[in-house]
Amino acid sequence: MNTKENYFLSQPHQPFFILGIVNAVVMMLLFALSYKGIVTPQLDTLTLHSYSLIFLVFTNFFTGFLFTTFPRFNQTQVIAKSYYSKIFYANAAASLLFVVGLFLSKELVFLAMLTAFVSHFFIIYKLTTIYKDSRSPDKRDSFWILGANHLGLFSHLLFIISLYVPSLLNAAINIAFYLYLIFLAFSVGQRMIPFFSHSFAEKSKYFIEIVFALFVLKSLFSTSGLPVVELLIDVALAIYLFREFNSWDLHPFESPAILWVLHLALFWLPIAFALSAVSLTAELFLDTSFYFLNIHLLALGFLTTVLIGFGTRVTLGHAGMPPQADNFARNIFFFIQAVVVLRLLYSLNIAFGWGAEFLFDISFSAWLLLFILWGARYAKVLIWGKKL
Repeated sequence: MNTKENYFLSQPHQPFFILGIVNAVVMMLLFALSYKGIVTPQLDTLTLHSYSLIFLVFTNFFTGFLFTTFPRFNQTQVIAKSYYSKIFYANAAASLLFVVGLFLSKELVFLAMLTAFVSHFFIIYKLTTIYKDSRSPDKRDSFWILGANHLGLFSHLLFIISLYVPSLLNAAINIAFYLYLIFLAFSVGQRMIPFFSHSFAEKSKYFIEIVFALFVLKSLFSTSGLPVVELLIDVALAIYLFREFNSWDLHPFESPAILWVLHLALFWLPIAFALSAVSLTAELFLDTSFYFLNIHLLALGFLTTVLIGFGTRVTLGHAGMPPQADNFARNIFFFIQAVVVLRLLYSLNIAFGWGAEFLFDISFSAWLLLFILWGARYAKVLIWGKKL
């Protein structure tokens, strides 16, 4: 009997994408209410914002995508429904407990984070098993994808410890953001986007190794508070990534929307690092703050664009529909860029004292609207398998 629950859990990306969408709305709303002083949660605003987005939003999207594609990468058996269903229920329980704990007690928040950490461990345990059982002749990309996940688990542990040792929070954020989120999305993107684009251009020797080394330095210098050296790493990443991507013969302006959105996401990487170098330089000479502009350009311009681009493609393709972007999807792709610009304007408002605090309300509302619209459009596909 094909019940609604049976369909919802029939493929791993479906429940994790839905949980990611719900959490993207709930966690951003809680952050905004905390930031504006409307509610007073058990966590400080920075921990609430960074932890919830990294491990309760983006990690669910990554899990859905990798549980679907990683076995294919490595030519192994698909992941059993009984296994990924337990992971999903654990992640859903952790998310609910986290929200409840924010208003009741720090101990409940700790329990929620511990639940999410244990679930994260079993996610990576399964990915590691797939990697070891791989029959693929080339496991290089899988190695880096798996490595980024292990760094994510390590940063997850640091976040939990930072509840009681706050001095670890900065390291936890930088490792989780640069070496887990951004490097993982980059590792997947540099493999899949040229493949989807039918690009056969050869990548530079040690390309991914060089990028990883630069990401490690970026994370280290950002944690250590060495902006002069950090901006030099930004410049190196911007130049190196732009030259590499430009050599891949992607033809973004001649590609359908389902592809050019992925090309755009790739080029957001060098753009974001270049603007990061500019903002760090300005902060040194103008004695001001651009309020995490560099992180938000990467998180919105690159990560969210590639997430929704890949997410739309996977949702359609695995529901038996052509992976093509209709007018709605194209407008969503453009709207993501509007969200990036709005967040950029809010940073400029902070840096130059415009007094336009309403830009915060507009930018976070745009994020909420983005995921509400995307979720409303594709939820019926993910939950019930209905055609668009």
